[in-house]
Amino acid sequence: MKKRNKIIYWIATIWLSLGMLSTGAVQLFQVKGDGPGSGDSMAQLGYPAYFVTILGIFKILGVVAILIPKFPLLKEWAYAGFFFMMSGAIFTHIAVGNSMSETFPSLLLLILTVASWYFRPSDRKMISVNQLEKSIA
Repeated sequence: MKKRNKIIYWIATIWLSLGMLSTGAVQLFQVKGDGPGSGDSMAQLGYPAYFVTILGIFKILGVVAILIPKFPLLKEWAYAGFFFMMSGAIFTHIAVGNSMSETFPSLLLLILTVASWYFRPSDRKMISVNQLEKSIA
């Protein structure tokens, strides 16, 4: 892996992890306020309190899955979960008519998710059938 790709991966992954961890903690503990993922802003979007708690738990578990070494299948699931969670958040903000400034945190986390996934090192990727056949032969 090129050094440039490794740097991009770690920058995107660290920022993604910090973003998901902070919003996940806010959602898990149902913090009141106007910040991204807070109880008040999620209620404004129409989400029930129990769903916000579930999102918080899944975000924190996803960060753990992405940061720990090995377990490439678990990482794929975490990246997919982050992708669907953030794309759903973007469309929810659009559906309720929120401004771009309110939508931007979700868009940024979506971009960081894609960048982290794309630039991840080969030891954090799943092995395809073709790669497995080549390694056996």
